[in-house]
Amino acid sequence: MDKRLLGKGLIIGMLSALSLAAQANEAGGKGCGWGNMLFEGQSGLFPHLIATTTNGTSGNATFGLTSGTNGCDSSVKLGYGGRSMLAMNGMLDSIAEDMAQGKGEALDAYATLLGVEQGDRAHFAKVTHENFSTIFSSAQATSEQVLAATLDVMSRDSQLARYAKQPA
Repeated sequence: MDKRLLGKGLIIGMLSALSLAAQANEAGGKGCGWGNMLFEGQSGLFPHLIATTTNGTSGNATFGLTSGTNGCDSSVKLGYGGRSMLAMNGMLDSIAEDMAQGKGEALDAYATLLGVEQGDRAHFAKVTHENFSTIFSSAQATSEQVLAATLDVMSRDSQLARYAKQPA
């Protein structure tokens, strides 16, 4: 398979999963939006996808959050109980391989996911390559540990520090 096609597929997969994960966090509280009202009490992939689509396409959850209606409450703390994006997409091994080489599609996709602008990606590849043993401190490093170590390395680099500020 062409590496460029694989890299684009990884990026599309990550963005799609991010979109679903954002909805899975139950922004606005459990049951926020008309989709949740219509499919209340149902489980399974199909009802969840239709409820998410209903909320997203009609904008009712957004309206509900701003107006305090539709079962939405913006004071509810957001949470995430899913798996890491890197682990979910099976990217960790590919990122490790590319980072060890100092270049590659998976490393570029990782930089994109972290918000590193195109002009800084070569520097990102160089810095992460030089700090590979810090970022992948063991063969059993989890995606959460790799992400935290990557952000730590980036925060110590004057050019990359601005990308290491992740929202709390």
